[in-house]
Amino acid sequence: MLTDEDAYAVLRSRDGRFDGRFFVAVVTTGIFCRPSCPAALPKRENVRFYPSSAAALEAGFRACKRCRPDTAPGSPEWNVRADVAGRAMRLIADGLVDREGVAGLASRLGYSERQLHRQLTADLGAGPQALARAQRAATARTLLETTDLPASEIAFAAGFSSIRQFNDTVRKVYGTTPTALRGAPSARRPPGALRLRLTYRPPLDLPALFSYLAARAIPGLEEATAHCYRRSLTLPHGLGLVTLRPAGTYVSCELHLADLRDLAAAVRRCRHLLDLDADPRDIADHLTRDPLLAAVVARTPGRRVPGHVDAAEMAIRAILNEETPAGRSLLVHLVRTYGTLLPHPPFHAAGVTHAFPRMEALASSDGPAPVTALARALTAGTLHLGPEADRDQVERELLTLPGLDAEAVARIRMRAFGDPDVFLPSDPAVREGLHRLGLTAGDARRWRPWRSYAMQHLSAPLTHTP
Repeated sequence: MLTDEDAYAVLRSRDGRFDGRFFVAVVTTGIFCRPSCPAALPKRENVRFYPSSAAALEAGFRACKRCRPDTAPGSPEWNVRADVAGRAMRLIADGLVDREGVAGLASRLGYSERQLHRQLTADLGAGPQALARAQRAATARTLLETTDLPASEIAFAAGFSSIRQFNDTVRKVYGTTPTALRGAPSARRPPGALRLRLTYRPPLDLPALFSYLAARAIPGLEEATAHCYRRSLTLPHGLGLVTLRPAGTYVSCELHLADLRDLAAAVRRCRHLLDLDADPRDIADHLTRDPLLAAVVARTPGRRVPGHVDAAEMAIRAILNEETPAGRSLLVHLVRTYGTLLPHPPFHAAGVTHAFPRMEALASSDGPAPVTALARALTAGTLHLGPEADRDQVERELLTLPGLDAEAVARIRMRAFGDPDVFLPSDPAVREGLHRLGLTAGDARRWRPWRSYAMQHLSAPLTHTP
C-alpha cells in the first residue's frame, strides 16, 4: 500500500494504473471506487483507502455504480508475491472457499484458520470469508448482466449458500436488488454461454500472446491465430470452452460452461493465461534502466508472459517439450487417446474436440514413462501443482522426477505459476536476442525481478509491430 497522502495524489491524477492496487472510499457517500473514477474529487478528510474491495465492503461501503471497482484488474502485486497471502488469493479466486470452505483453504496452505485470517487481514484488510464474499458478489453481478437465468440459480452458481445471503450481499455491495441490477430483459442466451469483458492495464500486445500460443497449439485441444485463441478447460465442476479475442480496451471472453459454478475459476485461469493483472509500465520502467535493453522494450510495448490454464497440463507439455514438432505430435496423441471428448452440444467449436487427459487416465496409461510418473505423483498426492503450491518447493520436487530438467522446470515456474523472474538463456530466440544486443546471459541479473518479461522483449522479431 502507498501512504495515504501518496494515494490521494494518485486519486487527484485519476491514474488508471493504480486501479486494483487500492480502493478509495468516501465516508460522506458510503461508496468506494477505483482511483480512476471520474466522479468529483472528495475532500481529503472524507477519504479512506483500502487494500482490497473486500476490506472496503467490510468497513460498510458499497461499490460505485459508475466506475465499478469490482471489475478492476487484479493487483499486480500477486505477480511477484508467492507467499501465503499471494497463494491464498489465487485459491480464493479459483473458488476454493466456495467448494471447501475456509477450513479447506487453510488446510491447503498448511495454516490454521486463525493464523490464515490474521495474515490476510494484515495484508488485505479482510479475512478469507470476506474476500470470498466479494468475489461471489462480482460473479453474481456478471451472471445477472450476461444471462437470463433465474436469480435463484444465479445465487447458487455464484457460490452463495442461500437466497437470503445472495440478496443481502447484493444489497450491501451494490446498494440495490438483484432484479434492479439485472436491468432490462436481454435477448435469450443459450445455457452456459457467457460473454465477459476482461480488463487490463494498457498497453497489451495481445497479437504477440496469441501468436505464442498458436505456435504451441495442440490440435483438438486448442486453436489460435494472431487475433483469436480458443481452447477447452477442465474445471472443478465440469468442462468448459473459452474463446478470447481483442476488443479495444478489454479482452472479449466467451465462455461455455457445463456448470456455472465454474465461472470464477474459468475467469481466473483466463486472466492468468494472458497475464492480464500485470502492470506493463512498472515493468518497462525497470527494464529500461538498462540502456542496451531500453530500445527493445520501447519497440515492443505491452509484452506479457504467457501463462497457462492448468499447471498439471503445463508440466506434461514441458516433459514432452511442446517447443518442438516431435513434442507436439506426442501431445496430440495423448489428447486423442486419453483426452475427454467434449459434448456437442453445448460446445460448438469444430477445431476443439477434446479436453486434456485427466491425470488419473495418464497414470494408468502406457504413455511415455516420465508422463506416467508425473501423473502418478499427482494422483497419489505426493506432488501438488495447484495455486497453493510454493514455487521453490515444487521446483525441488519436480527435479526428482524423470524427464524434467532445469529448463523444463523453469518453464513450468514461469507459465504455470506466474514466476516473473525466470530466465532461459538456452532458448534459441532469447539467445539470438542477446547476441543482437551484444549481451551475455550474465547481464540478465540487472533485469531482476522481471527477467521473464525481459525474455519476451528479447525474443520479439525485429519486424514486430504491436
